[in-house]
Amino acid sequence: MALKHLHILYRGPLASCNYRCSYCPFAKRKDTKAVLERDAASLARFTGWIEKQEERSFSILFTPWGEALIRRHYRQAIAGLSWVQHVHQVAIQTNLSCSVEWMADCNPQAAAFWCTFHPSETPLAAFLEKCRSMDRLGLRYSVGVVGKREHFAAIADLREALPPAVYLWVNAFARRAGGYYSPEDIEFLAAMDPLFELNLAGVRSHGRACLAGETAIAADGDGEVRRCHFIVPSIGNLYTPGLEAALRPRPCPKTACVCHTGYAFMPELGFQSLFGPNLAHRIPCRPLLREDGWLRVQRQRGGGWESRT
Repeated sequence: MALKHLHILYRGPLASCNYRCSYCPFAKRKDTKAVLERDAASLARFTGWIEKQEERSFSILFTPWGEALIRRHYRQAIAGLSWVQHVHQVAIQTNLSCSVEWMADCNPQAAAFWCTFHPSETPLAAFLEKCRSMDRLGLRYSVGVVGKREHFAAIADLREALPPAVYLWVNAFARRAGGYYSPEDIEFLAAMDPLFELNLAGVRSHGRACLAGETAIAADGDGEVRRCHFIVPSIGNLYTPGLEAALRPRPCPKTACVCHTGYAFMPELGFQSLFGPNLAHRIPCRPLLREDGWLRVQRQRGGGWESRT
């Protein structure tokens, strides 16, 4: 019998970061030794559970509140899970501030990286050198940036310097602050990221089908399972019986969804065909076009997006 596949977004207790981005509540925050020890123990429990679940296959994305790869236990977990036969994909969101030498221990067929460039925190040349190191190791990755207007020049330089095949995604800044982006700003950012307008507008998701809670779940350090990061009620626990029965289709209860880790799992958007097995990891399986994003769906759905500009 074919293995059932499950996407898991994992977020443990860690909530500290070595960067000081002005818009981030976790900037330059330090976890206590006790929190770091609990985070390491929670991660070890999770990886041990994954290793034993041979009856299904997994795609795993670590989505820490802070920067995790400066912690050895995350580097070891990524490398170890990448060699587990029933783990098809394992990735992590990272600012790429750590050394990348350890990535040589990863299975390049399974490990992937969701990298974010922060122009206020690191020189572009240093960030790009780590990208080139991943290229030499044959590792897959995407690169992203928050679309602040003062960083537009750096975003353009980043796009020019990255290999054409590497997807550069742009997360909208101040989405609810009307008038932050001019029409010219939106044109510029859409030229950098063909899906930018989708992220800027957000998806009117209430009552619509989503694979969250069926073939994709979010899990915390205690094993509590939620449909996604944005729907609070728990539907079960990884480490207690009954999870299988909880995995079923449900319509989205939220008014709108504004994050790739959420709307990527809405079947009507067709992201499965755009991203293939890297759906949660934000690595497309072909070069993206602007028509793949907001404009195409708006035409087809008669304005099915909720404007947030």
